[in-house]
Amino acid sequence: MFCFFQRSWPVCAQTGFYERVNCTKSNKDELKSCRSSQLEEQSFWHFEAAMLSLTALFGIVVVTRQRALDRLASEKVRRQIESI
Repeated sequence: MFCFFQRSWPVCAQTGFYERVNCTKSNKDELKSCRSSQLEEQSFWHFEAAMLSLTALFGIVVVTRQRALDRLASEKVRRQIESI
């Protein structure tokens, strides 16, 4: 059983980051984080989108670099064959 009675605080309503918690047994007021699950889910999907974008970007960079290195290796082999 919880001894906390929670109620919204104007700062929490405006920003979504603070909430006043009043313990009914000790009658103490405390502040706690009250990030909403919607905000957490939105942050998660933004993070996932950023990671997916970075994955695609670096995948393209790797493929481009590999093709350039393959081209240089082919040129080197071609020059060695021509010099024989």
